[in-house]
Amino acid sequence: MSTSTPWLLYGANGYTGELIAREAVARGMKPVLAGRSKQKIARLAAELDCPSAVFDLDDHTALCATLSQVAAVLHCAGPFSQTAASMMQGCLATHVHYLDITGEIDVFELAASVHEKAQRSGIVLCPGVGFDVVPTDCVAARLKEVMPDATHLALGFDSRAGLSKGTAKTAIESAGKGSCVRIDGRLVTERLAARTRRIDFGAGEKLAVSIPWGDVSTAYYTTAIGNIEVYTATSQKSVDSMRRANLLRPLLRQRWIRELVKFSAQRRITPPGKTERENNPTHVWGEARNAAGEVKTARLRTANGYSLTVHAALGILGEVLSRACNPGFTTPSFLVGADFVSTLPGSSTIRIDP
Repeated sequence: MSTSTPWLLYGANGYTGELIAREAVARGMKPVLAGRSKQKIARLAAELDCPSAVFDLDDHTALCATLSQVAAVLHCAGPFSQTAASMMQGCLATHVHYLDITGEIDVFELAASVHEKAQRSGIVLCPGVGFDVVPTDCVAARLKEVMPDATHLALGFDSRAGLSKGTAKTAIESAGKGSCVRIDGRLVTERLAARTRRIDFGAGEKLAVSIPWGDVSTAYYTTAIGNIEVYTATSQKSVDSMRRANLLRPLLRQRWIRELVKFSAQRRITPPGKTERENNPTHVWGEARNAAGEVKTARLRTANGYSLTVHAALGILGEVLSRACNPGFTTPSFLVGADFVSTLPGSSTIRIDP
């Protein structure tokens, strides 16, 4: 990708957005740094010597005016359930490629639903170009390669890093909806912590709990496997807390309650610093099973989720801007291949057993 190719980084003042902005500039790029906070965007743009734009995504005129000056947008302002639709609409109207770092199932389904519009607009729609869902999507693709007749797919990860405030806000937004799996091709809502199992992610067996991770959506488009569930390593105490939280789900469906919980969480959360990110790699796991009961297991080690997001997002953005890609909705592994994750700093190759 030419370092002069114009692209927009929306949400550049957020935790992950700023990490991406700094790495982009270190690579010789000058993205247009954008967001709603004039003071924060102006300060970061001045420090990094980048152009900037300040607008709310509800201002469709300002959005389209800015998008008309770039070739692609990397959208980093969550919760994406509140922001993705407006940005996608702007990209479709201005013929600008859309990438984001979401892990929200509803956003992936939204992108899939406008596939034909994206084709007509000539743009790539690829949500989830960060830790959500690049590593797990690549593992899913590799398992499909080694077991083409798989009927069931389970994915999971063990990550010990802390949360950013944005990630916490997204988790709170999703909590009221419960968990989600795919059964016979359909998305099915379940109670929080409805499923648990013990998984060896790569460093011995651990308790794991099902979560509404983006792969419940994306892995279906990547593999066409109809039964999908996703797990994360956890403790019994956390499982018990999640199950108790089911009682609060009706309350969390009320916006003012969610805003109150998010405000409280943001005051308590300290995002992971550089040392914490560097010292906490992630272990990713996947398991495919066919009708005969045969099983294939995949394991992968990656850098910390936030560090991986920076490199994955910029790597996929580079692919979109440097070569002719088929327009429409796509998943990361479809766009850049199952081996892409292993090219990222801190990643191993995907190991398949047996």
